[in-house]
This record gives sequence, structure tokens and C-alpha cells, in this order.
Amino acid sequence: MRPTSEQVLMLVAQAMAFRSTCSRLNVGAVVAVDGRILSTGYNGAPAGLPHCDHKPTRILTELTAYPVEPDIACTTAMHAEANAIAFAAKHGVSVKGATLFTTHSPCQTCAYLLINSGIGEVVYREQYRDANPLSMLFEAKVNVIYQNDVKLLEEHMPW
Repeated sequence: MRPTSEQVLMLVAQAMAFRSTCSRLNVGAVVAVDGRILSTGYNGAPAGLPHCDHKPTRILTELTAYPVEPDIACTTAMHAEANAIAFAAKHGVSVKGATLFTTHSPCQTCAYLLINSGIGEVVYREQYRDANPLSMLFEAKVNVIYQNDVKLLEEHMPW
């Protein structure tokens, strides 16, 4: 079965996630208009800076008295959405009214960026930590679509 252009754009976002340099979470994004790609991005350290390194850290807690691995947010990586918007801006490409395809729903900071850059629609595959940014996008009249076609990913991305 031939995939739709929206499905292909989500596959491209997934392919961009493979380029991620963050060892904690791999996220990819594609900005498109009328089914055509304007810009892409993935999460990782800003250009020229060292890549993220999230070696598991073990801490001893008073309550558990055994080692646990905390889920600490990355403070090194630029997010995929921000990198896609920054690349477009760097090359003078307007994203006003465009659709952003992303492997994970945006965080609050990226939602602010998407709203202020004029993105008209966000299509995401997986829910990231917090659903509040999605509510904010709705409130700002940005169309939000959940698209999780796992079977399509398995069929078209065999690696």
C-alpha cells in the first residue's frame, strides 16, 4: 500500500530522529508545506559543541537505601522542533502556516516557539512528558494531530 504524504513526512521525521546526538531520547522533526519539506531537525547539542552524554548515574536515596537511576532531563540538547525552525530561519525560509511533523509532542518551550513562528499544524507520533503544551497549542489555534501508525513504520523502516 502506498503511504500518504503525511505518513511519508512522519517517516522522514523518524529518520531524522536516527541522527539525534542525544543519548537520552531521539527526536526528529520535519517542517512541510503542501506535502513538501521546508526544513528538518533532530535533537542534539548546538553545532560545534560536545554531544550529550547521559551515562546512567546511580544515587542512594534515604527512603530506598538502594541505587536508583533518576530520569534527569537533558540540558545540553536543542530540541528537534527548535533546530528545524532555526535552520529555516538561518536560510530565510518562512514557516508561517506550515505543518510540523515530530516523533514526540512538543515541550512547553517548543510550543511557544511553534506558536510564535507561525506554524499552523503539529502532527506528532508519541506523547512527551507533559500534555499541557498541546493544550496551549490548541488555545493558540494551532491544529494538533496525533498520528501513531506503528504498522506503517515497521513496513517502511525495516532497520
